[in-house]
Amino acid sequence: MAERERRITPPYGGVFVARKRVMDADGVRRAVTRIAHEIIERNAGLEDVVLVGLQTGGVPFARALATALDEIEGTEIPVGTLDVALYRDDIGLRPVMPEAVTDIPLDLSGSHVVLVDDVLFTGRTIRAALDALHDFGRPRVVQLAVMIDRGHRELPIRPDYVGKNLPTRRDEAVDVHEDGVDLGDIIHEKRR
Repeated sequence: MAERERRITPPYGGVFVARKRVMDADGVRRAVTRIAHEIIERNAGLEDVVLVGLQTGGVPFARALATALDEIEGTEIPVGTLDVALYRDDIGLRPVMPEAVTDIPLDLSGSHVVLVDDVLFTGRTIRAALDALHDFGRPRVVQLAVMIDRGHRELPIRPDYVGKNLPTRRDEAVDVHEDGVDLGDIIHEKRR
């Protein structure tokens, strides 16, 4: 699930309940393959390309993209992971809990970084990721790949590669996993 949905799930008081499967596993695989081809085309190959998956949902998507790029071009692409919790602009408004490890395997200076996330919603996580990236060098270019673009942007951020545009209501939740993409709701449990 996207960061915003995670914020209101347990222990914060809700459970994700899927209402509808909007992409199945084959659809996710096709989207990954298409995005891989688009990355190769836009970057005129894979020289200097580095994938950076945002913790936690973007990491499996980044690894799947790396596998697809290797199958297409026969080139192993470096894959890093980035947790942006401490770079968010809502520190103080909610508890800050780094969710996982940041692991950038090389200096990003001069590279073509493709930030990878599962769901693009308001754009605030991507803004935080852009701030965090500069701790690891100065990339020549930064691009954004997302499996789902659900709209509702609060910042002028636009993805370069999109698996699926999925218009949603603000109160809906999206869950991306290897078996597909589910649209649903956060059900708040009553406290006793």
